[in-house]
Amino acid sequence: MSIKQHKDQLGREVVITSSPKRIVSLVPSQTELLHYLGLKDEVIGITKFCIHPEEWFKSKRRVGGTKKVNHSAIEELKPDLVIANKEENTLQDIQRLEENFPVWISDIHSYNDALNMIEYLGQVTNREAKAIELTKSLKNAFSKINLPKSRKKILYVIWNDPIMIAGQDTFINEMLLKAGFQNAIEDKDSRYPEITPEDIQELNPDFVFLSSEPFPFSAKHIKSYQYWTKKDNIMLVDGELFSWYGSRMLLAPTYFQELIERTK
Repeated sequence: MSIKQHKDQLGREVVITSSPKRIVSLVPSQTELLHYLGLKDEVIGITKFCIHPEEWFKSKRRVGGTKKVNHSAIEELKPDLVIANKEENTLQDIQRLEENFPVWISDIHSYNDALNMIEYLGQVTNREAKAIELTKSLKNAFSKINLPKSRKKILYVIWNDPIMIAGQDTFINEMLLKAGFQNAIEDKDSRYPEITPEDIQELNPDFVFLSSEPFPFSAKHIKSYQYWTKKDNIMLVDGELFSWYGSRMLLAPTYFQELIERTK
């Protein structure tokens, strides 16, 4: 069995078989990407949050969550590749897994990071042509977004109690920019800062986006945020299309165009 050295997105050298056959994915958006790349039989383990595609969610072996990995389950599966993410998985889990298995780690802050990750994983899993085809499709789709003449200021809320928002150094921020918006938060040092209702009033965003994940915002939460903003500017948005990096990004440009129209 031949092996290859690959660099992951942390710049680490990872020794992986040239065509891995037993893959465990600990990252929901990358699990969906692996499905898109045609690795139906190769992926043998996923997390309980890997809800796409539905057939994998129903049939693949669950190996715990993104933050609480079931190490015994992974050890039973004997993977020849574990796919992880710096933000979504814990350092403790990754270090323990590295003792026995090759672990390839993504680190996504930007749109280009996401495209690079797709092509890297294409190389790692011997699906390079399919991965390059996907990145070309994404570039084409995003280039066709008809951006507004002026960018509305958006407060993107990811958690309710405490109130947490997406800051500048995040993939969500990058997607806001791609969607023709501007992040209401200008602080570039804090990725997911906590804020107060008073902060919301001071920031005075044009719109507040309540994300469907990780906190499951719903219509019942709109009134409290309207009370704080004193405006009819609260919108529920699909968090997956702002935060999932991978093949789900194909759905984002059409959705973003709809949001642009709704926020005129």
